[in-house]
Amino acid sequence: MEKLTAQAIKEALKDLPGWEYRDGALVTVFEFADFKEAFTAMCRIAFECEAQGHHPDWTNVYNELEISLSTHDAGGVTDKDFRLARTIDTLLAAP
Repeated sequence: MEKLTAQAIKEALKDLPGWEYRDGALVTVFEFADFKEAFTAMCRIAFECEAQGHHPDWTNVYNELEISLSTHDAGGVTDKDFRLARTIDTLLAAP
């Protein structure tokens, strides 16, 4: 996987509302009704991460989940990160 340029990242982010490029990674924050919903979302995301062989850096405090995506082997953001971000958005948009 090849690291994307800052311009390529900026262009690709146009299709990912709620995500931003910060500190060399794609970053977003989701807020849920409570801890149980946040943890349920993390479990759903975890299964897809395993399937894609790509794992986020994330933190959870009560009802808030912050996700940071970068491809450590490439030293930055790659198409792999955008693919996982789109998957996360799709998973969390589903009822």
